[in-house]
Amino acid sequence: MIDRSDRHRSLFGNAQPILLLLLTKEKKTSKFPAMRSTPRAETFPANTPAASQVFTTVLSQGPLPRLEVARRVGLSPAAVTKAVRPLIEAGYLVEGADEEARPALGRPANLVRVDGGRALFIGVKVTDDEIIGVLTDLCCRIRVARHLPLPDREPRTVLASITELVQRLMAETDDSVAPVLGLGIAVSGDVDRAEGAVRYSPFLEWHDVPLAELAATTTGLPVTVDNDVRALTVAEQWFGAGVGLSDFAVVTVGAGIGCGLVVHGRVVAGAHGVAGEIGHVTVDPAGPLCHCGNRGCVEAIAGEAAIVRQVREATGAELPDAAAALALAREGVAGARDVYARAGEAIGRGIATVANLLGPERVIISGEGLAAYDLFAEQIRDAFVAAAFGSAAQCDVRTHPLPFDEWARGAAATAIQSFITPDPSR
Repeated sequence: MIDRSDRHRSLFGNAQPILLLLLTKEKKTSKFPAMRSTPRAETFPANTPAASQVFTTVLSQGPLPRLEVARRVGLSPAAVTKAVRPLIEAGYLVEGADEEARPALGRPANLVRVDGGRALFIGVKVTDDEIIGVLTDLCCRIRVARHLPLPDREPRTVLASITELVQRLMAETDDSVAPVLGLGIAVSGDVDRAEGAVRYSPFLEWHDVPLAELAATTTGLPVTVDNDVRALTVAEQWFGAGVGLSDFAVVTVGAGIGCGLVVHGRVVAGAHGVAGEIGHVTVDPAGPLCHCGNRGCVEAIAGEAAIVRQVREATGAELPDAAAALALAREGVAGARDVYARAGEAIGRGIATVANLLGPERVIISGEGLAAYDLFAEQIRDAFVAAAFGSAAQCDVRTHPLPFDEWARGAAATAIQSFITPDPSR
């Protein structure tokens, strides 16, 4: 999570002229009044690893009785009581009888749950032509969603649009009810979350943009910037199909092919922040050239742009976009269907690589490319089974279609994570 301090400014010493230019530009051209100030004094009261573990368990798996919390986190009941006391006093946790439990002898068990309305968070997903923003509560439930078109992909333009969208979402809140305590921004490509910088985003054509510092300055909020697939993985781990799993992967299919990894309960970024890039695993050395410079990458065969290009070549049809390519395949045009079949094989082999290397309990396939899932589901499964080694083939592979708002919800999940656990590797 990036805060506006001298320490963080020093991280981007060579970016200060960019920062000053962007901020000066915004002050001159903004149509909106100054961003409403957000109180910065509030910090999360879970000041020990045990308290943080108890809270995240209740957040993702609750409501739960205290004894069950103790069992799941491996602490004594007394330690759980000590951990929850300040969280209840601060209003983040509440405890009460389970009114929905079946009538039984004795008193119903008291359940501990998170008060989702105690705090609000904003998540923003940046694409190449629009930004999607959501306002969520502490349980990452979407309250408001807004989309804003991007006239271009210049950092100055994107920053102005993020600031405008955040202002619109904050206008939907009432500070007397709950404050907005963080902003998460999800961007495709090589993102250094610890430094808050987008190192390289091929779709945005960005290099070394200190986005967290810039957005923190213009919005007044603590900002977390992360890779979009990793952000989505955080949301699945805490609030979705990965809840309770120690090891799983999220594979996204669409404009690119991405992969988020959870190993021993932690989202893995790797030493250089690019762990899980199965889109650039070579599955056909003689295959088409990828924008990364290699041949036969999964993304060069199964990415949205690659599919459109291959369908054009196979059919000679003029296709404006992926929807047109999909429609042609659904009409039964042989060449078009073959392209999707090859894409499915490439994705299946990529997933098998993940299963062979890490042995996850589950692989969740998601992304806008699932609109074509019926055209390559069989090929994905067959290629996965053929390439997975031994018991790796027993991995639970399932699909989880998500609307684009869920990508922004993933960004909000990273902001929630940063607020609760400033060091997400803990």
